Amino acid sequence: MQLTGPLCRAARALVQWPREQLADASGVARKTIRDFETGDADPGTNARAALRHALESAGAVFLDEDDLGAGVRLRFTRRDVKQLNRLESEGGATGEDDV
Repeated sequence: MQLTGPLCRAARALVQWPREQLADASGVARKTIRDFETGDADPGTNARAALRHALESAGAVFLDEDDLGAGVRLRFTRRDVKQLNRLESEGGATGEDDV
């Protein structure tokens, strides 16, 4: 899947990074990122790869295009997964519910 400007902007919002932080992490100039996100310029294959790598390192997960289209979501941390698993077993045994 190729990184697009809107996906880059969405991933940056999910990881809560300003353009400056993405620029520092990826080595791509802030203006280049802005132009890419607004659709004014294509930064090229190497810059798109660097942006994607930096965003994935921060927790973004890019979803391949399927029936719903391409997308991005935030990856759970190990701590989040551990907490969710703990909560799954709370409440005791399940029983019949005659509602």
